[in-house]
Amino acid sequence: MTEWLGPLMFLVSLALIFSGYPVAFALGGTAIAFAGLGVALGHFDWELLYALPSRTFGVMSNYVLLAVPFFVFMGTLLERSGLAEDLLETIGALFGPLRGGLAFAVILVGTLLAAATGVVGASVTAMGLISLPVMLRHGYSAPFSTGLIAACGTLGQVIPPSVVLVVLGDQMGVSVGDLFVGALVPGLVLAGLYAVYSAGLALLRPALAPALPPEARALGGGALARRVLLVLVPPLGLIAIVLGSIFAGVATPTEAGALGAAGAGLLAALRGRLTRASLRESMQGTARLTSMVVFLLIGATAFSLVFRGLGGDLWIEDLMTNLPGGVIGFVAVTNLVFFVLGFFIDFFEICFIILPLVLPAARALGVDLVWLGVLLGVNLQTSFLTPPFGFALFYLRGVTPAEVPTTTIYRGVAPFIAIQCVVLGLVVAFPGMVMR
Repeated sequence: MTEWLGPLMFLVSLALIFSGYPVAFALGGTAIAFAGLGVALGHFDWELLYALPSRTFGVMSNYVLLAVPFFVFMGTLLERSGLAEDLLETIGALFGPLRGGLAFAVILVGTLLAAATGVVGASVTAMGLISLPVMLRHGYSAPFSTGLIAACGTLGQVIPPSVVLVVLGDQMGVSVGDLFVGALVPGLVLAGLYAVYSAGLALLRPALAPALPPEARALGGGALARRVLLVLVPPLGLIAIVLGSIFAGVATPTEAGALGAAGAGLLAALRGRLTRASLRESMQGTARLTSMVVFLLIGATAFSLVFRGLGGDLWIEDLMTNLPGGVIGFVAVTNLVFFVLGFFIDFFEICFIILPLVLPAARALGVDLVWLGVLLGVNLQTSFLTPPFGFALFYLRGVTPAEVPTTTIYRGVAPFIAIQCVVLGLVVAFPGMVMR
């Protein structure tokens, strides 16, 4: 008669989260309340909670998750020191004579920044502040500009090195390096399709994505080459070293993240941009995000411990493994749940709450976890772009001028959502895209 405790605990936690209560405390509070209820009904043993301190210590000493602050600091410092803005201006000048050249610059810089931070809010906000005024000033269409920025800002979900992939690997129990390798092709295909769409739009409707005027690209050949060498090559080299060390097996993601953080500081110092203000802001931003992740993990650990003690994990596994269609049904329902939840709660919350619940079913059905992780990353990226609740749209709205209405942003992201759906379908239809 107490089998309902697990499902009820799950529903109560979701209700608290959707009410706006802090997620970490919603999970921890629900765990304590249902542990007490379970003890009162004779369906839970208090002694199970003795495992909570050791599990909390395990969270704090998790070597893999140490990569999170390193990668966040790397991306934040590149943005706060102005190096990302320099990248945009340099690539804009490089592609300036081409129609849509500034869009190509936004795609490249957005890819680098999103990959380095791996945090949708930070990437979209930074790209909105850096790119949108420049694009609008040079006559780019507002819908196209806002849609492109929102789409590029979410690339950090799948393009390595990414905090998202680090957390996914830790929670799924798979190699972060395998996830980096697996997500590389889908991520680059996605960015490539953004570029193809931008080129097609600039060709067919040049007024929406014009070439930069001569005064905006006045650098001569020698000056431009020098600027490319000084501004573009070092960050690209840093990303290549970080990824290359992981792919070659020379360094773990955590070690590579430390290298990337140190490299970003070195680049900022060499350009005279490593100021006390930029360093302080980068460290504060990194500390805030890392603290949020750790508190979420502790709350999710308490929730998972009590939920399993109440038999909730068996309920979820039985439900997911007996869906019509077997593996296909499981993948379809899991992606639908993640897509809908992506409207309302952040990736980290989904990863720490929902992912551990569906993993036993995935293992029982023999689903490739690396492929599933990449698929869920692309899926959530699509969710974050989709009106009316997509997270990326809210972040971009916060830095968009008042004369650009929200409906303009919604219209702008529509083509990019279609591109996302195409790539999502390709990952499902051709699992080999996710390399190992």
